[in-house]
Amino acid sequence: MRTATATAAAVATTLVGAGAAAVAAGRYAADAALRPRPGRPLPGGPRLSVHSTGPGRVALTRSLASLRPGTYGLAGPGVHAVVGSVLGGAAHDPDIVVRRLLAVTHGSLVPGARVALTPQVHAGDPGSALGLEYADVDVPGELGALPAWFVPATRGTWVIAVHGLGAGREHPMVVMPLLHRLRLPVLALSYRGDAGAPASPDGLGHLGESEWRDVDAAIRYALRYGARRVVLHGWSTGAAMALHAAERSALADRISGLVLDSPVLDWHATLRALVTARHTPAALVPFAVRAAEGRAGLRAGHQRPGEDPGRLRVPVLIFHGPGDALAPWEPSRRLAQARPDLVTLRTVLDAPHGAMWNADPHGYEEALRRFLTPLM
Repeated sequence: MRTATATAAAVATTLVGAGAAAVAAGRYAADAALRPRPGRPLPGGPRLSVHSTGPGRVALTRSLASLRPGTYGLAGPGVHAVVGSVLGGAAHDPDIVVRRLLAVTHGSLVPGARVALTPQVHAGDPGSALGLEYADVDVPGELGALPAWFVPATRGTWVIAVHGLGAGREHPMVVMPLLHRLRLPVLALSYRGDAGAPASPDGLGHLGESEWRDVDAAIRYALRYGARRVVLHGWSTGAAMALHAAERSALADRISGLVLDSPVLDWHATLRALVTARHTPAALVPFAVRAAEGRAGLRAGHQRPGEDPGRLRVPVLIFHGPGDALAPWEPSRRLAQARPDLVTLRTVLDAPHGAMWNADPHGYEEALRRFLTPLM
């Protein structure tokens, strides 16, 4: 009897120890998933090899990613380039895809380089990349100064551009030429956790739950410096931040519209995707997701952005598609169905997270132009 009791106690101790280890490992994986990595490509996209380059063309490893239609950045260590559509008709190895090479904006694109497709098309700032007049400004935030680019124009409605996961202020530059043609001033914001901006107190990202207050600070800044109204244009977690601001800000009545690109509306699914993409062992994924929700302040019962469609008060344009593996498309579809009076969903096929413009630049810009025209 004593032997059996001792054995049972040893097994129990082992199980408790294993459980504690699993929880600790889950917390570690959660922190890795939530830690901001601005300017670094999101996990999950395949690395491609550059096989050769020539005038106006680059040969890449053949994959579903390298075959995607549209315009993308091509990023790797020390290099950034821009590629356009897949070129047909050229004789090449069946394991290779040849795309139009539009520009090499940084470094050298040499055979053997390892690169990844990224939604970030432009590198630099609005002046060097787009030839636009701009100013570096600091937006006073609750944690300190938030660096931002201000691109001036004549209208009284400003667009506040808010990037998302794995990106920085350079990503929203894809829409700046259109906004400038529409004479809309643009404030492209860096927020807590970005390079040059204050870190959050715990050093982690919260998928917009705390970061939205930096968008609120940007609204205050815009109104202080001449804006009469603002449109919030957010990507990924930036879209979640825009929705939170529309629902919670004391200045929500000065928001005239929302543009949401690849919005993170189901944080559980997004956290699971992030944790899994960080190569977390499958057995630890549930622990890591639960830990991440707790660390980010997203526990059960907490209201997700856009969860109550009745709280919407302004027109909303959503760009999203079923190819988004990081932020599921279904919540965007449900939101559009629930509020057809205010929400327009433009479904973009064959586009990864944050790359709705990249997949169809012309269609994206035309939809954006039509949406913004009555709000200007």
